[in-house]
Amino acid sequence: MELPVYLDHAATTPLASHALAQMAPYLADEPWNASAIHAGGARARDAVERARGQVAALIGAQPEEVFFTSGGTEADNWALKGTPRPSSDRPPEVLISAIEHAAVIESAEALARHGWRVVRAPVTAGGQVEPEDVDKRITSGTAIVSVMLANNEVGTLQPVADIAAVCRERGVLFHVDAVQALGYCRIDVNELGPDLMSFSGHKIYGPKGVGALYIRRGTAMGRWMDGGSQERGLRAGTVNVPAIVGFGAACELLSATREAEARRVEELRDGLCTLICARIPEARVTASQSPRLPHFAHVCFRGVEGDAVLAGLDAWGVYASAGAACSARSVATSHVLRAMGVPEEWARGALRMTLGRGTTAEAVEHTATALESVLLDLRQG
Repeated sequence: MELPVYLDHAATTPLASHALAQMAPYLADEPWNASAIHAGGARARDAVERARGQVAALIGAQPEEVFFTSGGTEADNWALKGTPRPSSDRPPEVLISAIEHAAVIESAEALARHGWRVVRAPVTAGGQVEPEDVDKRITSGTAIVSVMLANNEVGTLQPVADIAAVCRERGVLFHVDAVQALGYCRIDVNELGPDLMSFSGHKIYGPKGVGALYIRRGTAMGRWMDGGSQERGLRAGTVNVPAIVGFGAACELLSATREAEARRVEELRDGLCTLICARIPEARVTASQSPRLPHFAHVCFRGVEGDAVLAGLDAWGVYASAGAACSARSVATSHVLRAMGVPEEWARGALRMTLGRGTTAEAVEHTATALESVLLDLRQG
């Protein structure tokens, strides 16, 4: 077994060799600007449109409904900040779940600084939003509802198809952050029913710095960045051809491997959780009875600090996290665990382990052994 054991795939995934190979020509031999009118520019445009088709095929969309961005964070920002204000006497409202990614939370709070009202839908102790709870919070001022497909800390899956039906009946836009879900969930935008959906390349073994926003045909969205006429006039900026090509290649590879890989990592994940609970006192798997991503193992250890556990694991050559990578240096208890009602003495000892293509049974056994030793040392010290 090689070290380190990498169990932080929710933060980022290694670039797939297939994606890198597809990107290589556009990093060196084909450096053309996709907006140029010469033959090189045409080849770059063709590569971008081929990737657009690959992304669209994976999610059941039409290519013209896929707009490339610099990542999931930008896609989330665009979805919320590009939403038109409703024609209502009430202040405009954005309704989000209590466990959204920081990109959605901060975008909503930015809207609040411009007169919007932010409404939050709670979650159950199992980390799920209830569609009827969303329904009762929608008012005539609600412009958009945003609920993630899979939570980025504990991995819980949300009933977005049912929430989409509520939003459609109430006549409000519905946005879904699907950044964490794309790698392991079958996504068909026509079955799930969102108006807007966010994706990111580096969560699915594609490159960093690229993502996409799905905008359902006919959905009114404002121009996101001013400048050139790229992305059909809605998102200006020189097109990142190599990254987009890599994103498309990762989507193409994912369509062929996702189901088998999901089954494989789920079996390993369940085995890891079983070992942890058998060997370590006062360990609790978060949302173990809720539908969740197959590669997420979120565990809370009572009476210890998550950062101390991480430091101990690092010495054993195991890389994990205490929560979302974007808030890894925060000392506050996770807003997701607070929303789920996890007691502070458990929440402070949270550990997120996310498996991936390189995870083996030997890596799982090593991790369980490392955790047993680290927790014993912390509790005796």
